[in-house]
Amino acid sequence: MLNTQHRFRLTMSVGLLFVLMLFYINLSFGIYNMTFRQLVETLFLQHVSDKLDMVVFQLRLPRMILAAFVGIGLGVAGAVLQGISKNKLADPGILGINSGAGAAIVVFMFFLQGQQGVTSWVATMTMPLIGLLGGLCAALCIFFISRENGRLDSQRLLLTGIAIGSGFGAFTVFLSLKMKAQDFEMATVWLSGSIYNANWTYILSIIPWFLICLPIILRKSYLLDLFQLSEESQISVGVSVEKEKIFLLISSIGLVSACVSVAGSISFVGLIAPHIARLLVGHNHKNIIPLSALIGMILLVGSDFIGKTVVAPAEIPVGIVIAIIGVPYFVYLLFKNKDV
Repeated sequence: MLNTQHRFRLTMSVGLLFVLMLFYINLSFGIYNMTFRQLVETLFLQHVSDKLDMVVFQLRLPRMILAAFVGIGLGVAGAVLQGISKNKLADPGILGINSGAGAAIVVFMFFLQGQQGVTSWVATMTMPLIGLLGGLCAALCIFFISRENGRLDSQRLLLTGIAIGSGFGAFTVFLSLKMKAQDFEMATVWLSGSIYNANWTYILSIIPWFLICLPIILRKSYLLDLFQLSEESQISVGVSVEKEKIFLLISSIGLVSACVSVAGSISFVGLIAPHIARLLVGHNHKNIIPLSALIGMILLVGSDFIGKTVVAPAEIPVGIVIAIIGVPYFVYLLFKNKDV
């Protein structure tokens, strides 16, 4: 029998090999197929043709990297939210945080994007911050309503999150209907969860958020284990419960907002990834967090490849592909965790 750490290392190694395989498949196959030699020569700038250069560096590589970042962010955020709330059904999408961030970004798109002085580059770099404000607003509403006698009620958290998310979603749809036809079409595709228009600017816009939020979450991941204890036990070991929860909550919402700003509202990744991670490596969040990031990356990169190839040359938004996987899984977990 492998101990927990050996199992964690083995799982991460297998997962990384699977990611490399997915990266190769994503870069090589599509409407325009490439041989392994062509791919290597293009990546290392040897005998590059303009067509191969465009396919790899302008279309496939930024899309794949963006999908990887979004998967990492949503997987980690889901693990943090489940740890804070002690609710195994918590997910940024189900709890309405995605909807809050998305609503704020649609408001920004409706009122400011395209205005004089607001260039596309400035708008792209600003959207994660706008999403953070919307996500924080949604989270504050959800956590305030879900508290009972000074404690967070996990069942009310789930129900409140669904209600708040539905409210923000309805507002977003209403506002998008007021947009011009071209903007409405763009907003509709974006809200369904899509990375079809990925580019290097989008990637640059979210990297700072990952550099700030991920180290905070990794450094404080041990606290998520303590949060599973009673509040009295947490206080007895010297943990400033509310302060630490706020730090972790803001960091996870920062990741979610960055992901929503470039890929729209994608649910269920933050639900599925931590569950699979716990099944594979146990309940130590020091192991769950990085493995959730890896599983989230696999889910997004794999789902994006399915979405862009199964009905090619048309595309299925990656959010819909994830939902096809996630809805049955959520129902299964709902029946399995009736006490949650």
